[in-house]
Amino acid sequence: MSQQGAALQTYNNELVKCIEELCFKRDELNRQIQKEEEEKSRLQHDIHVLTEKLSRVNESLARRLTARADFDRTIAETEAAYMKILESSQTLLSVLKKEAGNLGKATEPRGKGH
Repeated sequence: MSQQGAALQTYNNELVKCIEELCFKRDELNRQIQKEEEEKSRLQHDIHVLTEKLSRVNESLARRLTARADFDRTIAETEAAYMKILESSQTLLSVLKKEAGNLGKATEPRGKGH
């Protein structure tokens, strides 16, 4: 009977050792799970912060793009108006020179060449 008792004691010791080993592995796994859950939480927070920041940047970018389009439109309209002013100035100068020439002829003494 003592052999059976010794065998039973050996089995019991191995069984306890296996249970302790399983508990150790479970505890290690729990630490890893907790670490990954913390990382997941941190990443979700970072995603939330970055999503809000992206939204603000997109809104700002949209406003700036609209403002730039307004600048482009104003510049184009101003340049077109300026070109019309230049064309009108050139026409006015031509007319003025022609009229000045005509006035100069009208004021010349008449018998000079005759």
